[in-house]
Amino acid sequence: MNLLKSIFTWWNGATIGARFTIGRRGVFIGQDDTGNRYYEAKDNSDSYDDRKRRWVIYEGYAEASKVPAEWHGWLHHTFVEPPTREALPRKAWEKDHQPNLTGTIHAYKPKGSLARGGERQAASGDYEAWKPE
Repeated sequence: MNLLKSIFTWWNGATIGARFTIGRRGVFIGQDDTGNRYYEAKDNSDSYDDRKRRWVIYEGYAEASKVPAEWHGWLHHTFVEPPTREALPRKAWEKDHQPNLTGTIHAYKPKGSLARGGERQAASGDYEAWKPE
């Protein structure tokens, strides 16, 4: 089943064509905590501005928000060295990376949301519904 998914879908990891191209032209650089794998081109033959191309192959569903900040910076050439060689310094107030959960069962649902039943607490200055006269 995984072989068929990789042939016919692009949202489950990478297609066979992408894996073939990356395997032929790329060098494995590292892997993040969620299992995404990162690659860099061996040379500048297919680059746009004399920088080596960089790729990510997602673990599971392909969603860009699954890439942590340190790897995102490396993918976009903000950092020269990948996080496997030079770790991004973390501040004490920084939270752990979380992917975008919108549209999933883990999405944030505030009080009063229709997804939580639509019940909300009454406010002191609550509105009154308009009634035609």
